[in-house]
Amino acid sequence: MWKWGLWVLYASMLFNPSSSCYQCFVEVEDSIRLCWGHVLTEYNIRNVDSCFKKLGNIFNNNQKVIEAGRVGKGYDQKLKDILNAEIMPMAEEFDKKMNNDTVYDERLLTAADNFIAAAFKLPRASGCFPPCGFQASGYVYNCITCQYDSCEFPLDCPTKNITVLENNRTQMRCDVPFPLPYEMKVVWRFAEEIRTQQVDQFEEVTVGIDRLYSIPSAGLRHQGTYQCEIYSDQRSLVRLYYHLIVIPQVVVGHSELQEIFDLSLLPGGQIVPVPGGWSLALLRLPPPSLLTACLTSLLLLLFLSLGILHWWSIKKEKSDVEQAEDDPNSRCPVREIYLLQ
Repeated sequence: MWKWGLWVLYASMLFNPSSSCYQCFVEVEDSIRLCWGHVLTEYNIRNVDSCFKKLGNIFNNNQKVIEAGRVGKGYDQKLKDILNAEIMPMAEEFDKKMNNDTVYDERLLTAADNFIAAAFKLPRASGCFPPCGFQASGYVYNCITCQYDSCEFPLDCPTKNITVLENNRTQMRCDVPFPLPYEMKVVWRFAEEIRTQQVDQFEEVTVGIDRLYSIPSAGLRHQGTYQCEIYSDQRSLVRLYYHLIVIPQVVVGHSELQEIFDLSLLPGGQIVPVPGGWSLALLRLPPPSLLTACLTSLLLLLFLSLGILHWWSIKKEKSDVEQAEDDPNSRCPVREIYLLQ
């Protein structure tokens, strides 16, 4: 019956929100054996309750112990081995024997220091890389909860935008900043013409191990959202999204013509600000249809002007000839001499 009371007391002291690696790895019975002969020197009485409080202060409220226990996935058993190597010899030695609290203080503090030094030599977790993905390598052991904490990131990564000129090559890589298992499967899917992350909107394109998706000559039919999903042991690790925008060649040609038009209006091709904060660079070409009509009108006006100029020159020449015939002084002298003879 007394052991049951000690167990309840132990549980109430150790199993609380500020627990640590001690209560994760040391059995209740071993802790009771360890604290059985704890004697308060000041009063010379055995007090198991005080021993449990001492364990809580040295291990549970020791931030260094908690940090030392933050090892990578799979190393929790090593933590248990290290801690039991310090505690179990003491439990065997102190079982059914009386020891002053000063002895407990010295031995337990030394055990905590040895645990911290040895635990910090174990591999640490690689850490979590935001903002997405199921990262097994980022799992870290938590002595407060006695389990591994995951990165708790969503599987779906934010959508990245890709812009490419029509008929040009473009590539997308299914890369992540965290380690991936050696054996994995890569699935590429495509949702035509839309930007989305809704899984039911995609159609499967390729399945394999290739994390590179290449489009040799991008066309308007390639516009849309591409999804890359990585699996390992039938479990999804991450989903990446790429929204591809293809710029038609007509738009490209119009943009180049717009740039030439802007520069042609400015001295030396320099953009000179004008009063009021406006710039001539803000001018834009009219639509191609209007531009064609304007050029046609200019050509017609040019031909009309040339026609009028030609008609005017012919008329002036005829007028000059008629004047010459009517003016007696303009007649040829040789002809007049011949008539006189």
